[in-house]
Amino acid sequence: MSALGLQATGDALAAIDRHVPTLVSDRVASRLAAQDPTLWGPAAEQEASKRLGWMDPFEESRALVPQIQQLRAELAAEGINRVVLAGMGGSSLAPEVIAATEGHPLTVLDSTDPEMVGNVLAAGVTDTVLVMSSKSGSTVETDSQRRVFEQAFTDAGLEPGSRIVVVTDPGSPLEQLARAAGYRRVFTADPSVGGRYSALTAFGLVPTGLAGVDLTALLDDAEETREVLSTDDTDNPGLQLGAAMAGTEPLRNKLIFSDEASGMVGFGSWAEQLIAESTGKEGTGVLPVVVDAGDPETVSDAGDLLQIRLVADPEDREEPFDPTGGAAGGPAAGSPHALEVYGSLGSQLILWEFATAVAGRILGINPFDQPDVEAAKTAARGLLDATDGESGTAEPGTVIGAVQITGPAAVVQAGGGGDLTAVLDAVARLVPAHGYLAVQAYLDRLGYTELEVLRDALAARSGRPVTFGWGPRFLHSTGQYHKGGAPEGVFLQITADSDLDLDIPGRPFTFGELLTAQAAGDASVLRDTGRPVIRLHLTDRSAGVGALLHAGHGANGTDGANGTDA
Repeated sequence: MSALGLQATGDALAAIDRHVPTLVSDRVASRLAAQDPTLWGPAAEQEASKRLGWMDPFEESRALVPQIQQLRAELAAEGINRVVLAGMGGSSLAPEVIAATEGHPLTVLDSTDPEMVGNVLAAGVTDTVLVMSSKSGSTVETDSQRRVFEQAFTDAGLEPGSRIVVVTDPGSPLEQLARAAGYRRVFTADPSVGGRYSALTAFGLVPTGLAGVDLTALLDDAEETREVLSTDDTDNPGLQLGAAMAGTEPLRNKLIFSDEASGMVGFGSWAEQLIAESTGKEGTGVLPVVVDAGDPETVSDAGDLLQIRLVADPEDREEPFDPTGGAAGGPAAGSPHALEVYGSLGSQLILWEFATAVAGRILGINPFDQPDVEAAKTAARGLLDATDGESGTAEPGTVIGAVQITGPAAVVQAGGGGDLTAVLDAVARLVPAHGYLAVQAYLDRLGYTELEVLRDALAARSGRPVTFGWGPRFLHSTGQYHKGGAPEGVFLQITADSDLDLDIPGRPFTFGELLTAQAAGDASVLRDTGRPVIRLHLTDRSAGVGALLHAGHGANGTDGANGTDA
């Protein structure tokens, strides 16, 4: 196992000093290792009693390794060497990080955007195995992807059942369907592990093992780390991390995640779901904000920000720890309230799961439920039953070229002169002094990666943290925090028409209609909770994206729109 640890300064260090002795005296580490469901209070006990298997998944997970290796060899012998993973949230985020970090190709299909689905299909299916991954077995996105792939396999003259592998909970509708249809292989996972804590179970291992990842090394590092985390000791890095995340006073509830040569790829996006969905409820929680080193948030000294830097092992670095981020390759000045965290991927996966559970205890919430996620799903289903799939909102609107703008009057009025930069500036001004802006792009995340530069531009202009999520995948991630966390958010939706739409075999709606309903449903729920929502709808994708990028460049100022230097 590589070294695992963290270094803290400022309020992060003070939180560790304040909370860790109590956590040790309460035996939180050993009780969590023993899967004690009483750690989060009576209200959480029933749910927690069914959700603690992630603390010791190793015997079951190790038993899977030879089965996965054998299946990989069988597929390779048949010329099947492309792995497509259909899954959402915890079923896709951890495998994406594991495969990318270990350098093995894995196509992750976690979208209902018709262009993204169409592009994955257009790459061909003759050499492809589809891994369908859904804990509940009823995830609408995953079921829709299964249906279109089954049709594609059939159209290519292939037997669909021979090309589909399923990962699900025992007894789920997907398991029943898969066995009845004779799918290639069905892996059932431990039902006592929630989706976002499932990285080291079948959900994380099957797709990545089929892609070629060395699963034994991953599990070895994680299991060794579990032993460290199970000790009631003030040096326990899991207790320290949980205390720093949730124990600052006042609470620094935006965690600015930057990767500074950690060796992990995309880890922040996995941690984002784990932390936001676990803690964002009852009006509290901590919100991860995934950025690059040197982005505006990394040099902000705002009182509600805590810097989290994912770094290489200190023994492998030439420069010593510097709380401003300068020595780690970041800017020369920044917040002194910071954490540097290091360790191998397997170690970090279980470390952050453990620390998030500890943070839930400090915050006084249940880290294993997600009470506000279902509302958006229900709203989307209702809209799919409607004739036009639209939300019916009566909010004011205006049009600038290929961009239709709806939302609060101040934003719409800013667009009255035909200047999209003015619209983005107005959006930035809506963000309150202790708030955040969430950009939500319902487009092909593989085809329009350039849109992510809007995050930096709006962060610089607003002087506040900005998250960027691709729809609908963020609905299974930060969507819980948006509705259940502190009511500080402003939400910028980017939706788009498409020249391409795809039917979903056996369903009365298309992928485009499903995506439209998901965006409109989430917006409706956000508005019902009093959150401001701005929608920028692109009537022409290429022209609209180009216009937004141009406007974002114009909005990329250095003066905070709310009066704060970025």
